Amino acid sequence: MKLRRFANIDHIEQHTSLKQFKRWRQERIRRLKLKDYSFTVPNVEPDIAYLEKNRQQPSLTWVGHSTFFIQFGGLNIITDPVWSTKMAFQKRLSPPGIKVEDVPPVDVVLISHSHYDHLNINSLRKLIGTRQLLVPAGLGPKLRKKGFINVKELHWWESVLINGVKFTFVPSQHSTRRNPWDTNSSHWGGFVIGRPSTRSAKIVSRFGGKPKTSDKGSENAAVRKEIASAAESISTETHPFFNELNRTERPILTDSSTIYFAGDSGYFQGFKEIGRRFSIEVALLPIGAYEPEWFMGPQHITPEQALQAFDDLEAKWFVPMHYGAFKLADDTPREALDRLEAARRKRCIEDKRIIVLPHGETWRLCGK
Repeated sequence: MKLRRFANIDHIEQHTSLKQFKRWRQERIRRLKLKDYSFTVPNVEPDIAYLEKNRQQPSLTWVGHSTFFIQFGGLNIITDPVWSTKMAFQKRLSPPGIKVEDVPPVDVVLISHSHYDHLNINSLRKLIGTRQLLVPAGLGPKLRKKGFINVKELHWWESVLINGVKFTFVPSQHSTRRNPWDTNSSHWGGFVIGRPSTRSAKIVSRFGGKPKTSDKGSENAAVRKEIASAAESISTETHPFFNELNRTERPILTDSSTIYFAGDSGYFQGFKEIGRRFSIEVALLPIGAYEPEWFMGPQHITPEQALQAFDDLEAKWFVPMHYGAFKLADDTPREALDRLEAARRKRCIEDKRIIVLPHGETWRLCGK
């Protein structure tokens, strides 16, 4: 039987030929000698005790790269589980924000595509809990052969409802391959996480407009105090994005909010369509692995394009990801953040709308 091959919405040239790869490798040998990797994304001590007991209050914890531990609607959710210490013989730049053995029982695992920096089988095996896997079409058979039973495949725009939380698989512009023979044999995309009953979420914002609800004042103050105290564990020799002001002035959302996890993607018009179909509050968007752009561009957005996608989505808050953990391309974590900040200023986007998380920090949202 002929193997099915998946494709992007727009026809793009996939820079995957051996000639192009060799050109990049030759350029990279020269370029990396000039790169400064002294800056690394800071880590904070994760609040494991809180994450273990919490089943009511929405929260978002960045483990690293594209791995998040999300608590939403009473579910513990992991995105693209990767705790690898190396990637393509390159050592990890920063340790994971939560040790895999410390992750509370996981109810749902979202896998955006099959690339090794988004799906690590050993990491997936180490997670405990029921682990309902939601994966792109075509990836199910490979995971079942590895012994995973609770696997649900989704095509673009298909949804599944789990304990009152709706997960919708949405398009991205990318590709897949885990060996020389399975190129694009499974799909790729992102996920929208939200409640099925409402399109627009209730928001309590500390900036931009009048709050729609404010009955959680004392609880919100306590949360802000906890976030402020956690800021003391951050190194002062770091990027301005990680300063205390940005960490204490976080917006507060309810669990009727909608979270968009982009997975991995080049820039494409599909971001506008996702924004048209959903009212996105929090957008988890990649900003790394973009250089050289002639080679990486079809599949990885630059920091500037990430802000354009943020605008296309009409989202309210942007959490950067897909940087700071691995040397997948020729850009550094500092370069990604510097370009993001320069583009933010050029676009006149309020700095409070960019939520830059250290590894291990929990952004505690506000329950109903």
